[in-house]
Amino acid sequence: MTDATDGPDERTHVDDRFHVFDTTLRDGAQREGISLTVADKLTIARHLDDFGVGFIEGGWPGANPRDTEFFQRAREEIGFRHAQLVAFGATRKAGVRAEDDPQVAALLDSGAPVITLVAKSHDRHVELALRTTLDENLAMVRDTVAYLCGHGRRVFVDCEHFFDGHRANPDYALEVVRTAYEAGADVVVLCDTNGGMLPAQVGATVREVIEATGARLGIHAQDDTGCAVANTLAAVDAGATHVQCTANGYGERVGNANLFPVVAALEIKYDRRVLPHGALAEMTRISHAIAEVVNLTPSTHQPYVGVSAFAHKAGLHASAIKVDPDLYQHIDPERVGNTMRMLVSDMAGRASIELKGKELGVDLGGDRELIGRVVGRVKERELAGYTYEAADASFELLLREEAEGRARRYYRIESWRAIAEDRPDGTHANEATVKLWAKGERIVATAEGNGPVDALDRALRVALERIYPQLAALKLTDYKVRILEGSRGTGSITRVLVSTSDESGEWSTVGVAENVIAASWQALDDAYAYGLRRAGVEPRE
Repeated sequence: MTDATDGPDERTHVDDRFHVFDTTLRDGAQREGISLTVADKLTIARHLDDFGVGFIEGGWPGANPRDTEFFQRAREEIGFRHAQLVAFGATRKAGVRAEDDPQVAALLDSGAPVITLVAKSHDRHVELALRTTLDENLAMVRDTVAYLCGHGRRVFVDCEHFFDGHRANPDYALEVVRTAYEAGADVVVLCDTNGGMLPAQVGATVREVIEATGARLGIHAQDDTGCAVANTLAAVDAGATHVQCTANGYGERVGNANLFPVVAALEIKYDRRVLPHGALAEMTRISHAIAEVVNLTPSTHQPYVGVSAFAHKAGLHASAIKVDPDLYQHIDPERVGNTMRMLVSDMAGRASIELKGKELGVDLGGDRELIGRVVGRVKERELAGYTYEAADASFELLLREEAEGRARRYYRIESWRAIAEDRPDGTHANEATVKLWAKGERIVATAEGNGPVDALDRALRVALERIYPQLAALKLTDYKVRILEGSRGTGSITRVLVSTSDESGEWSTVGVAENVIAASWQALDDAYAYGLRRAGVEPRE
């Protein structure tokens, strides 16, 4: 059994007396909608190693070809700088010697230096799921741990359904922990497999288990009560020194304890060093990068790393933040690689507008009259259905228009139209015509597209790219339509949000009208105006 009091590991530079253990590649991959290829798993493993977790559980070698291939390729392709790779498996089968069990052999064949064994600690699961006796289950734990330790592997044991088992038969659940630890397991992990526990219950149980067994304990918490992070920290408060988490809380049903708020709490709130120096500042980037790999949109409201985690909307908050950001922020967002954002809405006051102006590079200089005009326009337009908290580019155009005393536009529209045609043969055609003036020249352009909005976009480009070649670098990346609340059916007000990008960034614009095409036109118009201004182009209407 490895001495749990060892000091900092020379390779990881993280104290082995406390473990951050990530199981995104195994338990997190059980989330509905996630299906990881071997390449995906390798990419995520690299991100997690960059972040500096101590252990990365890669999957169950031998259970499926994908996980077996992952361990083979990870050994050959990833030079882990901080993490140790962990293979997951089960104790030997009932009535079979550990050395004769193929899945135990697969754990050794994986080459992983650390192995996590799942063991039954709930008496009913032993009898109904394993269909064996309570004594045989203890022998299965004892034999498998001892066998793997005898082959030089570090072993952790996950006691599945521990909290439910402890409630039903505390003596047996404690005996499973004691057996695993005495057989050589470095850590025995108490698993809230059903996710039904609350922090006070977790804390009391962990303290009881430590007192009764003397084992080094870990915690694995599911989030079915919304308490996985709190339960994990409650276990740490009670003496657990090993936390199992998943990136962004991915996992079966509603998920697992989220790695990022757990680590941030340990580093910032507990002042416990669990990552290599400087790694915490990479947390937001790592969170979003992993979300991209699993093809899920990053949660905007995730603690610490969400884009809204340090976003302020209320005017009262903005007034205080203008004096001292710490008045409404529990940490400096830069500590976790995030940024503070000011949102502009009908709730905005003068301080919100002034701070947002600074964020966008527009110094309003405390001009109360100017700020008042901007506040008034925002409130008036949001009443009409516009939203600026998700459309910074449209707000910046409005702000600069007020600050500069004029709208800086690059062309003047004479008219536009879009036609959607259904043909007798079942095909469809979408055509748009734009008539405008630019650089003293009247231009008429027509184009076809996949839909009327796409046709308008193409027609506008045909009309303008000769005069403004910078438009060629602009790409529409997202398009959202929302029918605003009301009772006018197809005549309801429509809001359109358009996201556009160039080679160096992305921005969003908004349009509102009774007609979805008209609303789209407004958003497109703002998108082009902002893109050209961003490219440093002077208006040549």
